[in-house]
Amino acid sequence: MKKLLVATGGGDCPGLNAVIRGIVKRASKEEDWEVWGSFEALNGLMEEPTRLIRLDKKTVAGIHVKGGTILGTTNKGNPMNYPEKQADGYIKYINRIPWLVDRLKEKGFEALINIGGDGSQAISQAMFEAGMPVVGVPKTIDNDLNSTDFTFGFQTAVQTASESFDRLVTTASSHHRVMIMEVMGRDAGWIALYTAISGGAEICLIPEIPYDLQALVSKINERYVDGRGFVNIVIAEGAKAKDGTITATKGEEGRHAVRLGGVCYALSQQLKDAGITADIRETVLGHTQRGGTPIAYDRVIASVFGVTAMELVLAGKYGELVVLKNNQYTSVPIKEAISAYNYVDPKGTLVEAAKGLGIFFGD
Repeated sequence: MKKLLVATGGGDCPGLNAVIRGIVKRASKEEDWEVWGSFEALNGLMEEPTRLIRLDKKTVAGIHVKGGTILGTTNKGNPMNYPEKQADGYIKYINRIPWLVDRLKEKGFEALINIGGDGSQAISQAMFEAGMPVVGVPKTIDNDLNSTDFTFGFQTAVQTASESFDRLVTTASSHHRVMIMEVMGRDAGWIALYTAISGGAEICLIPEIPYDLQALVSKINERYVDGRGFVNIVIAEGAKAKDGTITATKGEEGRHAVRLGGVCYALSQQLKDAGITADIRETVLGHTQRGGTPIAYDRVIASVFGVTAMELVLAGKYGELVVLKNNQYTSVPIKEAISAYNYVDPKGTLVEAAKGLGIFFGD
């Protein structure tokens, strides 16, 4: 019997369970494959004793409608730069990829399907180069992975953000307020851009277009007459002023060097200092964008990604990442997919269309 290991790494994301289910359902049609899952990315495999679980049709029944992942996930313990505490307490970072590949093979696994974003897929590529048959599945609510039109989870995050934004619009108009809603988007402003268009925002601030504070002040003042009016702003967590820096705090050990968040409060203070007298309120959506039931669109993408990933395994097409391109489910080399970042194009059709709708980007 051939053994396949499935892992979900990075942040949680609506649709992860649908991918797992798709893999298992497709594998169940083969008589010579069994599927296992590793808890909390590849940590379950790296620990002693291992924390692995056999996945079958009973295990995955009905999980496609649930948020999160039944395997758990983490963005700590990167095996490419693994923190190992020495006897004197010093933390030494080592490359555990060769050891991890040996570990997989010792446990009898013939292939790995790694579900995750750019960081997880960099691990996939490193393991593939070290001799492990790997297939990747793109996952990120930020939609920032190159080579695929969409990643699953993104549309659910946008739906959550849009519904929240709709509620802020009504309270903004009722109280003549400036409402600032912060969404996720460390380096790419896709969630903010889609939310601004769907929600009818007056202002959208994204990492790719640093904003001019005085231009924002002028735009906001245009919306007020005798103290009456309202403005709704959606801002990505990685947005910054032209002469400013991102709003961040020190990250947790083993994760990003900095932790983003709170830019809506920073912007609020900037506007007050610049002379805006209107009542300003701030909302940080945070992890509500990651949680909850995936919408139908993401369930479909995730389910098909799972089936396609298993079919790549069956065909022996390793080192590939499942992608959705021009409405076709196909694959590209993982190396190609992680070679470039999927930024919002400031001069692209979507931004131009948003400007055509009257959305201001602060430039």
